[in-house]
Amino acid sequence: MDFLSILSFLSAAIILTLMPGPDNLFTLPQSLAKGKKAGIFTTLGLCTGLLVHITAATIGISALIYQSAFAFTVVKYAGAAYLLFLAYKSFKEKDTDLILKNEDTLDYKSLYKKGVIMNLLNPKVSLFFLAFFPQFINYENGHVSLQMLVYGILFLIQTLVIFSLISIFAGKVGTFLRKNPTISKKINYIQGSLFTLIGLKIAFSKE
Repeated sequence: MDFLSILSFLSAAIILTLMPGPDNLFTLPQSLAKGKKAGIFTTLGLCTGLLVHITAATIGISALIYQSAFAFTVVKYAGAAYLLFLAYKSFKEKDTDLILKNEDTLDYKSLYKKGVIMNLLNPKVSLFFLAFFPQFINYENGHVSLQMLVYGILFLIQTLVIFSLISIFAGKVGTFLRKNPTISKKINYIQGSLFTLIGLKIAFSKE
């Protein structure tokens, strides 16, 4: 691994992380509705899930899951069902005024768990790593698994930074929006719509 390879990898990873996808679209409504700390704890959960996917891709478990159509389908639909459940809960509270509670009273453990579950139940993440990382591997140097692990850690770090910045920005926007009673009542609806969109995208995506 040389500096140029690492720089190229990080440039591509940052662009891909900034593109709208299940994880950042999941973090966004949490931050809008509950503040920046909620988004950051959700991000920590998502990154914990990423760590599992990175490990799985490194040791080859992801490839085994992909080869098993049944296992892949079960994980995919479980993830979609979980997101649709979260969407249902948001729609159920769509007419509720969102007054941000003291951030110290928020259930950060629950938010963290949501992030972990959301990420783990999306098999596309591991498959993405299997397709993306090998493009930057130097096979002549050997230690392929170690190289994948290093790239995985770099990907994890930049994801944590970018998603945290998204959480901070969205949290400030959410604070402003909640000052308007009409808009405040719509935030849960927006959150539910995003969860539905992500869930359907996962459910109907092709292997």
